[in-house]
Amino acid sequence: MPENRIEDRLAELREKIHYHNHRYFVLDDPLIEDSKFDELMVELSDLENRHPELIVANSPTQRVGGGPSKGFSQVEHGIPMLSLANVFSYAELEAWHKRVIGSLDVDSIEMVCELKIDGLAVSLTYQDGSLIEGATRGDGNVGEKVTANLRTIKSIPLMLLNSISGVLEVRGEVYIPTEEFHKLNNERIELGIPTYANPRNTAAGSIRQLDSNITSSRNLDIMVYGLGLVETDDTPASHWETLQMLRDLGFKISLHNIWCDALGDIQEYHELWQERRYSLPYAVDGIVIKVNSMEFREQLGISGREPRWAVAYKFPAQRAVTKLLDIKINVGRTGSLNPFAVLDPVVVSGATLKMATLHNFDDIQRKDIRIGDWVVIERAGDVIPKIIGPVLDRRSGNEKIFEMPDKCPACQSNVAKPENETTYRCSNPGCSAQFYELFKHFVSKGAMDIDGLGESWCRLLIAKGLVKELSDIFILSNEKLLLLDRMGEKLAKKIMDNIDKSKQKHPSRLLFALGILHVGSDVASLLIEHFGDIDKLSCATKEELTTIPGIGTKIADSIIQHFSLEANRIQISKLRMFGLTLVAPGELVDVSSLPLAGETFSFTGGLEKMSRSDAENSIKQLGGKTSTMVTSKTTYLVVGGSPGSKLEVAKRIGVKIIDEDYLNILLAG
Repeated sequence: MPENRIEDRLAELREKIHYHNHRYFVLDDPLIEDSKFDELMVELSDLENRHPELIVANSPTQRVGGGPSKGFSQVEHGIPMLSLANVFSYAELEAWHKRVIGSLDVDSIEMVCELKIDGLAVSLTYQDGSLIEGATRGDGNVGEKVTANLRTIKSIPLMLLNSISGVLEVRGEVYIPTEEFHKLNNERIELGIPTYANPRNTAAGSIRQLDSNITSSRNLDIMVYGLGLVETDDTPASHWETLQMLRDLGFKISLHNIWCDALGDIQEYHELWQERRYSLPYAVDGIVIKVNSMEFREQLGISGREPRWAVAYKFPAQRAVTKLLDIKINVGRTGSLNPFAVLDPVVVSGATLKMATLHNFDDIQRKDIRIGDWVVIERAGDVIPKIIGPVLDRRSGNEKIFEMPDKCPACQSNVAKPENETTYRCSNPGCSAQFYELFKHFVSKGAMDIDGLGESWCRLLIAKGLVKELSDIFILSNEKLLLLDRMGEKLAKKIMDNIDKSKQKHPSRLLFALGILHVGSDVASLLIEHFGDIDKLSCATKEELTTIPGIGTKIADSIIQHFSLEANRIQISKLRMFGLTLVAPGELVDVSSLPLAGETFSFTGGLEKMSRSDAENSIKQLGGKTSTMVTSKTTYLVVGGSPGSKLEVAKRIGVKIIDEDYLNILLAG
C-alpha cells in the first residue's frame, strides 16, 4: 500500500476509534460490538507497528505508557485551581446566597447545582484540539505533570470531537468507580496488604503512580466541570452553556446537573442526593452550587484561595451506634501492633460493619474506649469505619479497659514503643507474623507483582517451610508447588512465570517490596532516582539521605537501621545472585552543567522550522524546562505565527520574548 494511502487509513482508523470510544466510555451508548471495536484497534496497532514513523502522540494505541517514569515535573497553572468553601446547613447556604446577591446588588441569580464527586481535581490542556498536557491541582498554583497517566483514562478524549484552535484548558474530577474501588480493596485483602481508606485517596494515588501501566489497571474515570486558561475564540457567557460546549467536544458531563434560581430548589436537590447517593456508581460527599453568569463571577472574584461565586454544600456523616465486642491486635510487616475493633454487626450507609479501625493505643486511651462499650461508628469517607467514641450514659460498669500487651501476640517477644512514635512494635525481626505480612507485601501487585500468590498460598508456602526468607521464592519450582494441596499445573506455571518476570522489575519496585519502615512506593522511587542503585543506597549516610528533598531524619534512620542488619544485607546479596535488578537502567544525568539548565521556556503561536514537540525535546536535552503557562518563573517566551494571549502576559510581567531564530541560536549553544 502506498504511504499516502497508509496515512489516510491510519487517520480514518483513529477517527473511528476516537468516535466509538466516546460513544462507549462517555455516552455509555455503543454503536458497534466489542469485537468490531477490537478489530479496528488490531488493524491500527498492526499498521503502526509496521510503520512506527507514522505513530502520533494522540493515537488510541498510545494511551498506556511503556514503563516507570523518573518522577513528575511541576506545572504552573495559568489560572489558579481554587478550593471551595464549605457549608453544612441550609442556614449557612442562605447566608452565602445573601452575600452573593448583596455584592452583585441584584434580587436573584441563576445558579447551577452539581454533585461533588469525591476524587482528584485535574487540569487537561488541549492545543488545537489535541491533548498536550495533564496536571494535578497540587497547591492550586503549582501541580504535577501527569499527562501519561491521565491519557490512560478512556473517557478523556485525546482529540476533541469538534475542531478548535488555540489552547483550551479543561478541568475535572478524576475518580475511581465504587465497583472498581471495592474490587481493588478485595484484591488487597486477598494479598494481605492494607486496604485503601477512601476513593478520593485511591484516585489521587493512582494518578501519581510513576508507572502509567498501574494507573491504567485502576480503570479510573473523569467528570469535567469547567474551564481554566483559554486561548481560543469566545467562550460561552454562562456556566450552563460551558458544560454543554464541553459535552459537545467529547467530555463526560454529569447527567445530574441542574439549573435553578431558588434556594428551595437547591435544598431539594441536596436532600434528594443525600438519600440517593449510594445508588450512584461513584462516591459523592455533597453538592456544589455555582453562579451561572460568567460576568457575575468576574465581579464577585475570589477571597483568599476560594471563589466567592461557588460553594460546596456537604452531606452529613453517616453514623450508627453498636456494641464493641472485643479489641484485637494485628501484627504488621514492620512489627507494628495494630488494634482493631470487633463489633456487633451494624448497617451504616448501606453496608454491614463488623470491624472498625482504632488507629493506635493513644487514640483508644484519649477517647476512653472500653471493651463492652456502646460506641458511635462513622464511615470515614463512606468507606472505612471508625469509632468516634463511647456512649457514656449506656455504660453498665462491666466494661473492660484495654491494655496493650507487653508481649507480641504472635511470637511472645517483647513489645516496645519507639521514642516519638505512637505505634507499639514487636522487637523480633524474625517474628512469624511480621514475615507473613512482609511476604504478602513482597509478592503484591504494587511491589513484585507475582500474580497467583494470594494470602492463602503465602500462608501455606510458609507453613510448609518452602519460604523462610524472601529470596526463597526464587528457588521454588513447578515440582515443589505441585506438592501443595489444591495446586494445579496451570496455576503453578502461572506463578513460576510471574516469579521469573518479577526479576526484571524496576529496582524502585524491589526497594518498596523489601518493606522498609517509612519507605513507601513514592519514597522508593525518589531514592532510586537519586542513587540509581540499591547497593549504593545501602551504604548511604544520614547526611547523604537527608539532603534529598522529601527525605527526613525519620526515613533516613529507618533506611540506615534496615541495612545495618546483617540478615538484610545477606538478603540483598541473594536477590542479586538470583538475577533481580538492583541498578536502574541508564545513566543518571546531572543536568546542572548543561547549557540551558535553570531556564524555562513557554511557546505561543506556530513554529515554521520545527514542531513544538521537537523544540521542547531539544530544550529538555540541553537541561532546560518547558511550561504551557507564562509566569514570573518563565525565562523565555518563544513567539511564532498568530500568537495568543501569552504574549501580552509576558510583556506585562517582563518575561524575555524571543522568536524561532533566536531559539535555534540557543539550541546551537
